[in-house]
Amino acid sequence: MAEKKKTIGWIGTGVMGVSMCGHILDAGYEVTLHTRTKSKADPLLARGARWAETPAGAAESSDIVFSIVSYPSDVREVYLSEGGVLSGMKPGGTVVDMTTSSPNLAIEISVKAKERGIESLDAPVSGGDVGARNATLSIMVGGARETFDRVLPLFELMGKSINYMGNAGSGQHTKMANQIHIATTMIGAVESLLYAQRAGLDLEEVIAAIGSGAAGSWTINNLGPRIVRRNFDPGFFIEHFIKDMGIALEESNRMNLSLPGLAMAHQFYIAAKAIGLGKNGTQALALVFERMNGIEG
Repeated sequence: MAEKKKTIGWIGTGVMGVSMCGHILDAGYEVTLHTRTKSKADPLLARGARWAETPAGAAESSDIVFSIVSYPSDVREVYLSEGGVLSGMKPGGTVVDMTTSSPNLAIEISVKAKERGIESLDAPVSGGDVGARNATLSIMVGGARETFDRVLPLFELMGKSINYMGNAGSGQHTKMANQIHIATTMIGAVESLLYAQRAGLDLEEVIAAIGSGAAGSWTINNLGPRIVRRNFDPGFFIEHFIKDMGIALEESNRMNLSLPGLAMAHQFYIAAKAIGLGKNGTQALALVFERMNGIEG
């Protein structure tokens, strides 16, 4: 007799969450969801998901609850507040936070979950809207290995590269390393395209040429074409990236680690937000560098 499918709770249906939850639904799982703005859940509700008025309500009937929200403060509210996931989850359940958040908060949630007989994973993702839509996300997971193994079939519905990184908080630390890397990679991509533009080159051809060589990166190959086509829609919000870099800088300070490249990139993105680009995708950093060089968009 086939094992009964786990029931799933889902919190957060933003740019990435709506696609990720959709893959769970497509695989035939029963999903109960909650999100701050109910209208954002309408496409999933139309496909058979059930609505819960609170995170606790989503957890009450679920074996596993996933969340992907905006900020650590949102994660804290979703899990630890009155009406939060942990207040509604039955012992034996599992919670999986896929938000990019604080490693220390992931550890705190793990401890408080364990006190209630609940397993916890921190599993932030990388890949943006395209990765979420195509189920090709990179997923970095912290928590107990046996819990990871149980949840792995569900991760495989959402991502292509799924890595167990260690104890609670390890997934978040890995995502910080990811964000540190791409923070300055974006600067390199933007500056290389500005140089090519000033030199009179065909930017699409430049991306094709350098993107297949040593300078190739996800940033130049995926976001470079968006810059060229003046598409600054968010695959990942600038304001959320500022949050991520802030967490990485806080953690670096705690570890007595100097990361001047990260600090510089952080300042450029704060400048982007200051001129009204916070709701744009991270590739809109190009507009800051264009303005610095007197280039009209």
